[in-house]
Amino acid sequence: MRLLHLIVVAALVTAAAWVYKIKFESARQAERVATLGTDLRRERDAVASLRAEWSRLDNPARIQGLAVRHLSLKAIEATQFDTLDHLPERSVPATASETYDPIGTMIDMGAPDYPTGSVNAPAAAR
Repeated sequence: MRLLHLIVVAALVTAAAWVYKIKFESARQAERVATLGTDLRRERDAVASLRAEWSRLDNPARIQGLAVRHLSLKAIEATQFDTLDHLPERSVPATASETYDPIGTMIDMGAPDYPTGSVNAPAAAR
């Protein structure tokens, strides 16, 4: 009878230790989740702040003011435009000796019929 009592007490102590370990792990995980939630909120606030800053910097009125203040630009005049027939001729394309294109050369020559793993070899090659 005493041996049975000792076994039951040992089982109870083991179960209590196991439950305490589970409780401790769950508390630690809850703390980690709370920390991650705080970090996530902080990052969202930082992103919102950066978006607001970007909107302020990207404002067309601000950019126009900076351009007027720092650039010596003049307004476009109607005399600056020209018709298409006054455009210069296209430049002469480069000759074959000036540019070497090995892949283009292979395509022009025609690729040999090499058998691949997905294509059966010709009957003569077997």
